[in-house]
Amino acid sequence: MAASGNTFFFSWEVNLMEWLQTHIGGAGISIISLFSMFGEELLLILILGFVYWSYDKHLGRTIGLCAIMGLAWNTMAKNIALRRRPYFDHENIRILRVVEPEADIYDIAAQGYSFPSGHSTNASTVFCSLAVNLRKRVLVVIAVLIPLLTGFSRFVVGAHYPTDVLAGWLLGVVSVLIIQALQKRVKNTLALYGILLAVTVPGLFYCKSADYFTAMGLLIGFMGGTLLEGRCVHFENTRKPLWMAVRVLGGLAIYFALNTLLKLPFSKEFLSDGSTAAMLVRYGRYAVIAFVDFGVYPMLFKLEERTAARKQGTTP
Repeated sequence: MAASGNTFFFSWEVNLMEWLQTHIGGAGISIISLFSMFGEELLLILILGFVYWSYDKHLGRTIGLCAIMGLAWNTMAKNIALRRRPYFDHENIRILRVVEPEADIYDIAAQGYSFPSGHSTNASTVFCSLAVNLRKRVLVVIAVLIPLLTGFSRFVVGAHYPTDVLAGWLLGVVSVLIIQALQKRVKNTLALYGILLAVTVPGLFYCKSADYFTAMGLLIGFMGGTLLEGRCVHFENTRKPLWMAVRVLGGLAIYFALNTLLKLPFSKEFLSDGSTAAMLVRYGRYAVIAFVDFGVYPMLFKLEERTAARKQGTTP
């Protein structure tokens, strides 16, 4: 699919990116690019999963809503601005870390638009929501440092302009503030979820990129899963290191196993062709994954809790 969209930038952005890619060197860029992982799927699921499954499921629900809503609003903004990525228009800027490695680097439906930076938004929502809710000094430092490094890495690797990153940081912080304010004022979970859906569903009428359908699938699945947990499961968090590790590793395994299995009925060409059908399949895939991981999977924790209770009952 040919790249389309809008081209707009400040000359200083291009000059800065070209200078950085020329002078930092291959080894330096490789190291800096690693900070992009703080805004990527694996680490975010790891953090969210640890908090929700093991540490504090109520805090995990808040972080999940902040992260997913930030992602949804980010993609909705991208599909309004339609800003092309820097490497589309500047031959001296190389792309060193693509969003979707399996897709063509110029497939804008797969790679997504540039403004604002999704990685910067993701890092800001997750780490800022942790800092706001846990109120520990070290987390405040992390909530500043990690998004800064993540954002910096995004324009060093050629995926975003610096202004994309600035907007991503701002959107992440605003997303956290909005979710925190809504949770304080709207105590009914169904009403809260209804409000959040109402402000994201309009994207269905104009969003064309895959990341919007990923966000909506995650949102529906996460909402359904947490509702199921609250009504039927009622698992307890744990502070036992072994069980914490088992829960997190099990959740990650389910996440990636389902992501692989649910792709099997479809060809790679279909999944990456940007059609409405492919986008709906993507939406459904992520909805199922999130629902299972955050609603169905915690049912297994009840077995763990019963086993622990029986052992305590037989202990002299």
